[in-house]
Amino acid sequence: MPPPPTAALSSSSSLCLFPFSSYSSPKKTQLGFRPSFPFTRLTNVTPTRRLMTCSAVSIEKETLISHRPHSFLRETDGLDDGSVRSRFQRMIMEVQDSVCGALEAVDGAGKFKEDAWTRPGGGGGISRVLQDGDVFEKAGVNISVVYGVMPPEAYRAAKANVTDQIPGPVPFFAAGISSVLHPKNPFAPTLHFNYRYFETDAPKDAPGAPRQWWFGGGTDLTPSYIFEEDVKHFHSHRDERRGLGGIFFDDLNDNDQEMLLSFATECANSVVPAYVPIVEKRKNTPFTESHKAWQQLRRGRYIEFNLVYDRGTTFGLKTGGRIESILVSLPLTARWEYDHKPEEGSEEWKLLDACMNPKEWI
Repeated sequence: MPPPPTAALSSSSSLCLFPFSSYSSPKKTQLGFRPSFPFTRLTNVTPTRRLMTCSAVSIEKETLISHRPHSFLRETDGLDDGSVRSRFQRMIMEVQDSVCGALEAVDGAGKFKEDAWTRPGGGGGISRVLQDGDVFEKAGVNISVVYGVMPPEAYRAAKANVTDQIPGPVPFFAAGISSVLHPKNPFAPTLHFNYRYFETDAPKDAPGAPRQWWFGGGTDLTPSYIFEEDVKHFHSHRDERRGLGGIFFDDLNDNDQEMLLSFATECANSVVPAYVPIVEKRKNTPFTESHKAWQQLRRGRYIEFNLVYDRGTTFGLKTGGRIESILVSLPLTARWEYDHKPEEGSEEWKLLDACMNPKEWI
């Protein structure tokens, strides 16, 4: 068996094409759920904290369609030809179905609304959102399979570690699944995950330049209250992490595509068994108004991470991405209080302390 892949920790886990995103600023490696696929080495990388200042770039506007297509791939790419593109697309469609089915079963009342869309330049996506259910206040599970052209600055945003200089626009293909789940009960944690595959072609003014590809993604748990057994089950800005557990990787291309496709697939398939048992355990836990108020404050911080610090969200908003899909990651309700500080030693303080002083949970 070849050596396990090396994952670089990234400050962004999505582009505008993957409308949900994650931001992490880890001081040391922390893993979340552990798929059986061998994954033992992580490269600790300090994320680049920069906001995109894209100009004169606009993602083509999407067109809503009435029926979900069998494939978003171009015919020239082959619809079911066994390529990485077609197999990754099939994987994210299957994961979207399985995650949405599992969440509807947990909720018992809420159902996902589906919007399918296409883009003139090729590709499209499926956005699914559940709102005001019995268990979930808001849950979004989106997939996208798109073609386009990136300016050099967008290419630099797409990659966590850029060493090559790109002189002109870069044709690309990208496919991904992305999700954020916000339960109603303050003792049930928020979850974010996304997994994606990216390819770039050589720009027209750089003949002979090689095509590049990489995998990226991650899953992280964001509770309002810490239950150590939950964090261990799942297992991880302002000097604090957004959540308490997760696995993050980007620019992953140091092994053959078959191995990395299997790794990304197993990570995506691990989301339901890693998260659903926690929600089942906590969804009916009694809570008070003060518990709910703390959850609202933590959601305010979550929104801050997404809209202020997250490279993927910022890029999406600045390049004309589909606003409904980008902002579906936000909760329905949140709260901001000026300079709020929980009482030292309280359960709320313990959560904040764990976010600012991360620990090894398992």
